[in-house]
Amino acid sequence: MLAIVAAVLFGIALLLQLADLAFGQVITGTTLITAGLLCIALHMAGVATSRKSFRRRRR
Repeated sequence: MLAIVAAVLFGIALLLQLADLAFGQVITGTTLITAGLLCIALHMAGVATSRKSFRRRRR
């Protein structure tokens, strides 16, 4: 899920960079790229994965 969020952020950042736009002084292309990299790092670290940490015992 975080990888999809990162892809969307990178896409919006690319559009902002190509159109030379910004949403105020806070949200710029660089800010969105940094947020995308954070999402990729969290995804690679295993945050928000659907794996469960417990196992079932077989009898």
